[in-house]
Amino acid sequence: MTERGQAPYARIAAELRGRIERGELRPGDRVPSTRAITQRWGVAMATASKVLAALGQEGLVRAVPGVGTVVAARPSTGQGRRSGTDDDVQRRARIVRAAVAIADAEGAAALTMRRLAAELGVSAMSLYRHVSTKEQLVVLMADAVFAEEHLPQRPPPHWRERLELSAALQWRLYRAHPWLAGAMNLNRPLLIPHGIRHIEWALEALDGLGLDDDARMHAAVTLFGYVRGHAIDLEPETAAERSSGVNGEQWMQAQEARLAALVDGGSFPAFAAARAGAGLSPESLFRYGLSALLDGLAARIATPPS
Repeated sequence: MTERGQAPYARIAAELRGRIERGELRPGDRVPSTRAITQRWGVAMATASKVLAALGQEGLVRAVPGVGTVVAARPSTGQGRRSGTDDDVQRRARIVRAAVAIADAEGAAALTMRRLAAELGVSAMSLYRHVSTKEQLVVLMADAVFAEEHLPQRPPPHWRERLELSAALQWRLYRAHPWLAGAMNLNRPLLIPHGIRHIEWALEALDGLGLDDDARMHAAVTLFGYVRGHAIDLEPETAAERSSGVNGEQWMQAQEARLAALVDGGSFPAFAAARAGAGLSPESLFRYGLSALLDGLAARIATPPS
């Protein structure tokens, strides 16, 4: 950290952000490349890359193939251009809706800026006036999707009911949008307000139960990660069903003879004995895992670890 408490990448990004906001760097102007940043500020290449990534996530810059990273077009904030700003917001919302529809229908791999532009009847380059990169587009898509399911203003009275409700809403979103789980990442989380609301909801539900801040945050993020992790197979399953016309249950039925040959010969007696009575499905596995997770959390609340 610097002596002012900022990480090096944040300090450099703030300096470049200021130049953009003051108009010293205008839309279309090239910003320093990663190599130029390393040379000018004496930082590592990874730090320089982080600078441009931070500015890109804010929508201030965008990468142009064959040119480099340039300042993105920004909506005017002048009093005489208010309607234009509203138009920009509406166009961006239309772009996001169309992108979500493509990803829902055809999968994340099918979503390209060229494909999106064709769907909207515009040029691919015109999209960059409203979203600086595809990565920023995915962030906007995820936030728009999480906004579809509203957590109630008046939560259930018990902490467990609150967490079950949040998990159920998240699971419903992942089922409706199979690409969403793959877009989320706990190591490099998407900083989306409507997603963070679920963390906030869980933290509030666990407040006053004897858990410290670290335990509450771990519990909230673990719950979020459980639902996302359980949903990660939804997109490949949807793609397989789309291409083959065979759903997961039908596929398992077709594998019955092979499975019987594997387990009925005596090599896996416990598996063979249990499988006949087990009715596994994505829904049953989700409910069972959620119940087990919350049971463990209930035990920690009742007897906090010393």
